[in-house]
Amino acid sequence: MNLKLSTSEENYIKSIYHLQSVSDIVNTNSLAKELNTKAASVTDMLKKLKLKKLIQYERYYGFKLNDKGTQTALSIIRRHRLWEYFLVSKLGFDWDKVHIIAEELEHVSSMELIKKLDTYLGNPKIDPHGDPIPDVNGRLPVIKQINLFKLPLKKTGIVSSVSNQSPQMLEMLKHYGIRIGSQIKINKAFDFDRSLEIKLSKQPACIISEQVAKNIFVYHD
Repeated sequence: MNLKLSTSEENYIKSIYHLQSVSDIVNTNSLAKELNTKAASVTDMLKKLKLKKLIQYERYYGFKLNDKGTQTALSIIRRHRLWEYFLVSKLGFDWDKVHIIAEELEHVSSMELIKKLDTYLGNPKIDPHGDPIPDVNGRLPVIKQINLFKLPLKKTGIVSSVSNQSPQMLEMLKHYGIRIGSQIKINKAFDFDRSLEIKLSKQPACIISEQVAKNIFVYHD
């Protein structure tokens, strides 16, 4: 994609994409909150993105990415997730340390560099947090997964992704030994507070809270 965008413009486009995954139409206030900025600044940026034909925007109504904007967002996300994969798999970073670094690297937009990076990494389908990596055409691989709460008792699942990827959550999961690819089984579900006793392979059983469990997704046959 040859469109030249500033770092700020790319951040706006990516944020709109993520907000759209929750609500089809995004409003100024929700985007301002997401980016921790003022509504007036959002309005100014939306005018720029509309001029570059990346969004559908009607004042007082809302806005969303058009096809060109969506492809741009997916290209940014692709770069971000490939860099996260590189940082973890090749440089040995912990998965709770890579997001901020990848936020900077994602703005390096050389298509040749990203193509070579993808090939070097073996064309990975998911990043270190289990999120799908868009391919060069912006297609997202389909990941069939269920929330940990839906895993039948005593059945083994494979941890596939984590929805809350804050450093605090990832640090807690690392403490429990839970990572992408971990084999996990629910020994017991407690009605009192919806906590779960889980068993990971080669580790003693432990109890995790509902708040932690609801953010864990697994593959299950």
